[in-house]
Amino acid sequence: MEKRTGIVTMKGNPITLLGKELKVGDQAPDFTVVKKDLSPYRLSDLGDKVKLISVVPSIDTGVCDLQTLHFNEEAAKLKDVAIVTISMDLPFALGRYCAAKDIDQLETLSDHRDASFGTNYGFLIEELRLLSRGVVVLDKDNTLIYVEYVKEVTDHPDYDKALEAVRKLM
Repeated sequence: MEKRTGIVTMKGNPITLLGKELKVGDQAPDFTVVKKDLSPYRLSDLGDKVKLISVVPSIDTGVCDLQTLHFNEEAAKLKDVAIVTISMDLPFALGRYCAAKDIDQLETLSDHRDASFGTNYGFLIEELRLLSRGVVVLDKDNTLIYVEYVKEVTDHPDYDKALEAVRKLM
């Protein structure tokens, strides 16, 4: 498996990302993650809509919480866009979080089982077995239109650029 260093830091410390770095124009690889009810969820389950995939290390941290809340608000405005948040959190923690925060416009998904999304999209942090922070936007045909691997994991992604990429596809 490909290992990438010098791309991302966490609290200023370099970390290693596993998997191939995706680039605009790439065809999105498939993945299998887990829904809150423990059933599998694949790229094809997002349908033939424009897709925004918000990637967070752990839903229980401040920036991840704000990122998920932000995209949940945006999802209410973007009716024909499939928006999901993927983390390594257990499905039970995601269910608890969504209930407590009224997350009802996007789906939270867990990559804890086999890190399929993390390795296929190049977001898996080798040292921590968490996902690095980022955003992926796919068109209706699953071509990568926008991808951000946030350089410092504790920073926010560029919400405006990600949403601009989505709106250009609508």
